[in-house]
Amino acid sequence: MLIGERLRALRSEKKISQGMIEKRTGLLRCYISRVENGYTVPAVETLEKFARALEVPIYQLFYEGEGKPEMTNAAKRNSANENAWGGSGKDARTLAKFRRLLSQANDHDRKLLLFMAQKMVKRKTK
Repeated sequence: MLIGERLRALRSEKKISQGMIEKRTGLLRCYISRVENGYTVPAVETLEKFARALEVPIYQLFYEGEGKPEMTNAAKRNSANENAWGGSGKDARTLAKFRRLLSQANDHDRKLLLFMAQKMVKRKTK
């Protein structure tokens, strides 16, 4: 289902007019119509406004089932950071030590380290 169709269905189900959505969100009625008819794809921030105006959690704009959806394996994982440098093993210990030492450094030393890192990156990209 397209997001515009889902927004229209939720609005009709709650017996709310486009004018009421306009007042609740601050969006123009013509914009609301364009979204519902599939001419415009709203940004996430706009979808949050629609969800608040319709008094539903934002996931219901995408989910048609009854009750809350079950979490998938992808949602249960910690994140993409599992495979990132410093996520486990020796790299994680090195990163933890670096963080601890950096927190003890004074402002001047931090600026010096940042300056040197920027120079190293510039040299490597050339």
